[in-house]
Amino acid sequence: MPSRTGTHAPVADASVRISSRILGIDPGSQRTGLGVIDVGADGRCRYVHAGVLRLLDAEDFPSRLGLLCEGLEAALDEWRPDQVAIETVFMDKSATSALKLGHARGAALATVVRRRLPVSEYAPRVIKQSLVGRGAADKQQVQHMVRLLLNLGDAKLQADAGDALAIALTHAHMSATAGRTGIAVNQLRRRG
Repeated sequence: MPSRTGTHAPVADASVRISSRILGIDPGSQRTGLGVIDVGADGRCRYVHAGVLRLLDAEDFPSRLGLLCEGLEAALDEWRPDQVAIETVFMDKSATSALKLGHARGAALATVVRRRLPVSEYAPRVIKQSLVGRGAADKQQVQHMVRLLLNLGDAKLQADAGDALAIALTHAHMSATAGRTGIAVNQLRRRG
């Protein structure tokens, strides 16, 4: 089992009607970030959980992928999302790093698809554009907006967990926009 770190949300107000629960995944071959939010019937996003699957304890790369799948299965069982959003692969300076990231992303996708959950994919630039208003925003700006949008105050978020929450928030915003405009989410992603 991968080592899991994370923070849990305070008990939610039972009077708040939840429309959907979104799991955001920031895939990585060393650490995979997970972020869970609830989207209320009023459209407001509420923090549920953020954590990281630490995969470096595995003896080799294939074992890391196995740990990623096991950890993600456990998170799916625990948090029971209705939808999943995942970051697409971006080109890294190293082809080897990009390939390993692609493998980790594929393992995460296969795990989610086996559960028959709807999956939406977002490029890093679209995520930044959605949260900050600029596709070239830096990580600190994205993390700041995540804390602001989820009312987390000065809470420290591990970078991968914060990125996963950003992915979940992007999906919530894109879905809301699609609902208001009648434009499919996949068409909105292409415009971003």
